[in-house]
Amino acid sequence: MTQTSNIPPLIEINEGEYQDSGIPSTVAIAGHPLHPLIVTFPIAFLTGALGTDLGYWLTSDPFWARASLWLIGAGFIGGIVAALTGMLDFLRIDRVRKRRAGWVHMVCNVVALSLTLINWVTRWNNPVDAILPLGLILSLIVASLLGISGWYGAELIYRHKVAVIGVNSRRED
Repeated sequence: MTQTSNIPPLIEINEGEYQDSGIPSTVAIAGHPLHPLIVTFPIAFLTGALGTDLGYWLTSDPFWARASLWLIGAGFIGGIVAALTGMLDFLRIDRVRKRRAGWVHMVCNVVALSLTLINWVTRWNNPVDAILPLGLILSLIVASLLGISGWYGAELIYRHKVAVIGVNSRRED
C-alpha cells in the first residue's frame, strides 16, 4: 500500500511527485517563493470585506460600507500583484500546467479578481447603496472562490511539490 492510496479519487495524485523533492518557484527571493507570501494579504482583505458587508447588513452603520470599499480596493490591488507572481510560475513550471489543481487554482483566482473589480467599481460612488444585495452576494462568491482556490493552491504545494524550498529541488519538471 502506498502513502497516497487512502486519498479520495477527487484529488489528482502522482506518486512520483509525492515522493520527489519538488520544484522551486520561479519567482523567489533567496529561494523563498513570493506567491504564497503575497497571497495572504488579498485573501485577508477580500474575506474581511465579506465580514464588513455582513456588519453593514446587521447594523446599517455606514462605517462598515466604507470599510468594505477600502478592503475590496486593497484586496484587488494586492490580488493583482499576487496574480502576477502566480501567473509567472504557471507559465514557467510545466508541472503546474499539467495538473488540474493548477488550472482550477488559476481560473478561480481570475474569476475572483474579475468579480472583485466589479464589486469595487459598483461601490465607488456610493458604498452604502451598493452592498445590499449585490455587493454582499459578490463578496460571498469571492470569499468562496478564494477558499476553493486556496485548497488547490495547497494541493500544488503539498501534494505536487511546486514552489518548495529544498536542496534537492529540481529546476525543471
